[in-house]
Amino acid sequence: MDGSTHEGFFVDLYLAFNRRDLEALARTLHPDVDWPNAWEGGRVRGREAVIAYWTRQFAAIDPSVVPVGFGERDDGRDVVEVEQVVRSLDGEVLSRGTVRHVYRVRDGLVEHMDVEDAD
Repeated sequence: MDGSTHEGFFVDLYLAFNRRDLEALARTLHPDVDWPNAWEGGRVRGREAVIAYWTRQFAAIDPSVVPVGFGERDDGRDVVEVEQVVRSLDGEVLSRGTVRHVYRVRDGLVEHMDVEDAD
């Protein structure tokens, strides 16, 4: 991956996620953000709905994501490759792997995100 013009933004976003800092995370999201509900299925729309999704998620599982690569697609979307570990609340590893998070950023805020398998 060749890097992203928003690399620092995404590093801060993942640090906030791993700290469970919902206020900092909310500041990264466009009010009309479109976000995948990778945990329950479907999609979540709107900043408040995404924060509510994360609140439910953090109450049930302990996910951690660490960026390991950054890139940008020809269409301007940012790609962040992450090492993801999901644990139960008592620490048991439920899943571990590498995935790609694909973002569209508008006005300095995440407008859209997708999750893809890393090849």
